[in-house]
Amino acid sequence: MAIFTGLSSIYSVLSESAGVAGNLCAFVLFVSPIPTFRRIIRNQSTEQFSGLPYVYSLLNCLICLWYGMPFVSPNIILVATVNSIGAVFQFVYIAIFIAYADKTKKVKMSVLLGAVFVLFAAIAFVSLNFMESHVRQLFIGYLSVFSLISMFASPLFIINLVIKTRSVEYMPFFLSLATFVMSLSFLAYGMLKDDAFITSVCFANGTLSMECNQHRCSNRSASNRTCGAGLWLKSSLAATFSAVIFLVPI
Repeated sequence: MAIFTGLSSIYSVLSESAGVAGNLCAFVLFVSPIPTFRRIIRNQSTEQFSGLPYVYSLLNCLICLWYGMPFVSPNIILVATVNSIGAVFQFVYIAIFIAYADKTKKVKMSVLLGAVFVLFAAIAFVSLNFMESHVRQLFIGYLSVFSLISMFASPLFIINLVIKTRSVEYMPFFLSLATFVMSLSFLAYGMLKDDAFITSVCFANGTLSMECNQHRCSNRSASNRTCGAGLWLKSSLAATFSAVIFLVPI
């Protein structure tokens, strides 16, 4: 009995440590765009930067925050904490982007921001009022998987810009690295917590991060005519397939 208790305690410490490590890596990921926004503020222009990744990230953080809440998924509160911090960062980034964007981008980003909050409010309302606890967890879990795959695939659009400019300036290496390390940490956390949703999406995210870095490196020295949208589709399908493999037992 004592041995079982000791092993249980070690298991708990390992799982929480993996979650804390994931939170720390995620924080690095959240602050990594700061140099970009310092440049935007200094130049008073969004230049060729895209605001779409931050919109994806905000929606994703809100959905994953909801998934990590105790009344949706018990015992994974670290998922809620990291995504609450992430949502604040993404909202600030979007606000800055809107402030310095041209009129067309300003309107587009404002509409998308409003749509994100309306969509999240609808998801929260429906899941709370029309679903039992288990169904609620499955519903929000599947939503979080597909929103995360979309968010982590969104930087692949930037590869099109990298190809055109033959510069990796708009695709920082450390951003991709932080994403990959965070994926590994939460992959361990999901496996230790026996949460198929966390495990599947982190595995898929790792796949996308490696794909993104591969094409980033290939474009440092050679011109590649692969279309950014086509690359996004190919990588998203691969990541979705990886996620489905983990989710089939559910």
